[in-house]
This record gives sequence, C-alpha cells and structure tokens, in this order.
Amino acid sequence: MLSIIIPTYNEADHIAQTISKTHDAKGRYDIEIIVVDGGSNDETMAVAKECGAITVMSDRKGRAAQMNFGALIAKYDILYFLHADSIPPNEFTSRILEAYNKGFKSGCFRLAFDYDHWFLKTHAWFTRFNVNAVRFGDQSLYISKEVFKKSGGFREDLLMMEDQEIIHRLKKNSRFKVLKDVVTTSARKYLDNGIYRMQGIFYRIWIMYYLGCSQRQMLNVHRRLIRKHKL
Repeated sequence: MLSIIIPTYNEADHIAQTISKTHDAKGRYDIEIIVVDGGSNDETMAVAKECGAITVMSDRKGRAAQMNFGALIAKYDILYFLHADSIPPNEFTSRILEAYNKGFKSGCFRLAFDYDHWFLKTHAWFTRFNVNAVRFGDQSLYISKEVFKKSGGFREDLLMMEDQEIIHRLKKNSRFKVLKDVVTTSARKYLDNGIYRMQGIFYRIWIMYYLGCSQRQMLNVHRRLIRKHKL
C-alpha cells in the first residue's frame, strides 16, 4: 500500500539498518522500498540492493530531485519519504492509512532522537504541533500521489529546505496531519558538531531561509560550518 522513498548519498553505514527496521515496523500492509541514490562513492547501492530495496540512480544529486525521481517510479498510491538514518514507528503503515482514510492526504510523524539529551528531547517535543516552522524531513512525510502531483512535487532548485517549502503547498491541496507516533532519527550531526552548536547552525539557516537569502548563501554557511556535510 505504501511506496517508501529514501534519498541517499554515501549512506552505506546506515542504509541496511534503515531498510531492515522499516520492514520490521511495517505491520500487515505491503510496502516497497525505493532507494534513490545521488552518486554515492561508497557501497550504498550494493548494500541497499542486498537488503531487498529497489535501487535507482538519480540523474541529479539533491534530495528534492532524488525524491521526485522515486515518486515517478513508485507503484503505490501513497508515497512515504524517509531519510536514510531515520526509523519509522511500529505499525507505521496502519497509522498512515488510518489518517489517509479520514481525509488527511498528507502528513508526518513526530520526532525523536536516538541519543538521550535534554536539549534534543526539548527540540523534538515541539514537533507535535502542526506549525510549518517546525516541519522538517527528519520527521518523514507521507503524501498521496494525487496530492503530490497536484502540488508540483519537490522544488528541484532547492538544495536546502525543500521539505520545509513543500509543506506550504501541501496544505493548500490537502488536509495535513501530524501523527502521534514518533520517527526516531540519528543524532549523528549533533554529536559530530556539538549539540548546541549544531542547533545554532540550523537556526541560522532557518532564519536565512525566511529572510529570503539565496540557496547559495545558505549552502555556503552549511558547508563552512558543518563537519561531515553532504551538500
């Protein structure tokens, strides 16, 4: 019933766990997992294929382009976009279908991190509110294929904040639901860069986006300040 689309770039260390745990959590409904790679130079594609995922190479690198490519080849009517280091909750297919059948054609889960720290818990707590400013791809995102097409998909000119931007268009074309269960995502960026420092960088880029700064300006900040960046 769900096509799960995972954009990747050098995720060989995480993709096997994500695929395995996603299968374990799916419940009784059918899924397909599509891994759309952006030109990894590690074993991401080989590992994903070995784990049973459909693996395709995107013509363009960038989460937006890769997710759009995955949506084109998805066979089911509900698209579920998931980060390569995030694990959906148990019975996530049932939770999504329940909301979908009640008329919520797009939505996301709340967020939790895989590292126990008060600041990260506080940050994640706010994701229970249906406020656009706190919606990011780490929470995963389900969308009916019809609404995805009507909304125009992800903007491929955006290399950052593409998940934030599409929410505004989705809400114009569908009812949006924040589901009560949580997606658990890796805190690796926080641990690599310092928890408070990393959040400060995220806030800076978020403010730049809402002030209308260019993608190039935001990318320069991201690449200059974030260790082990992948953009």
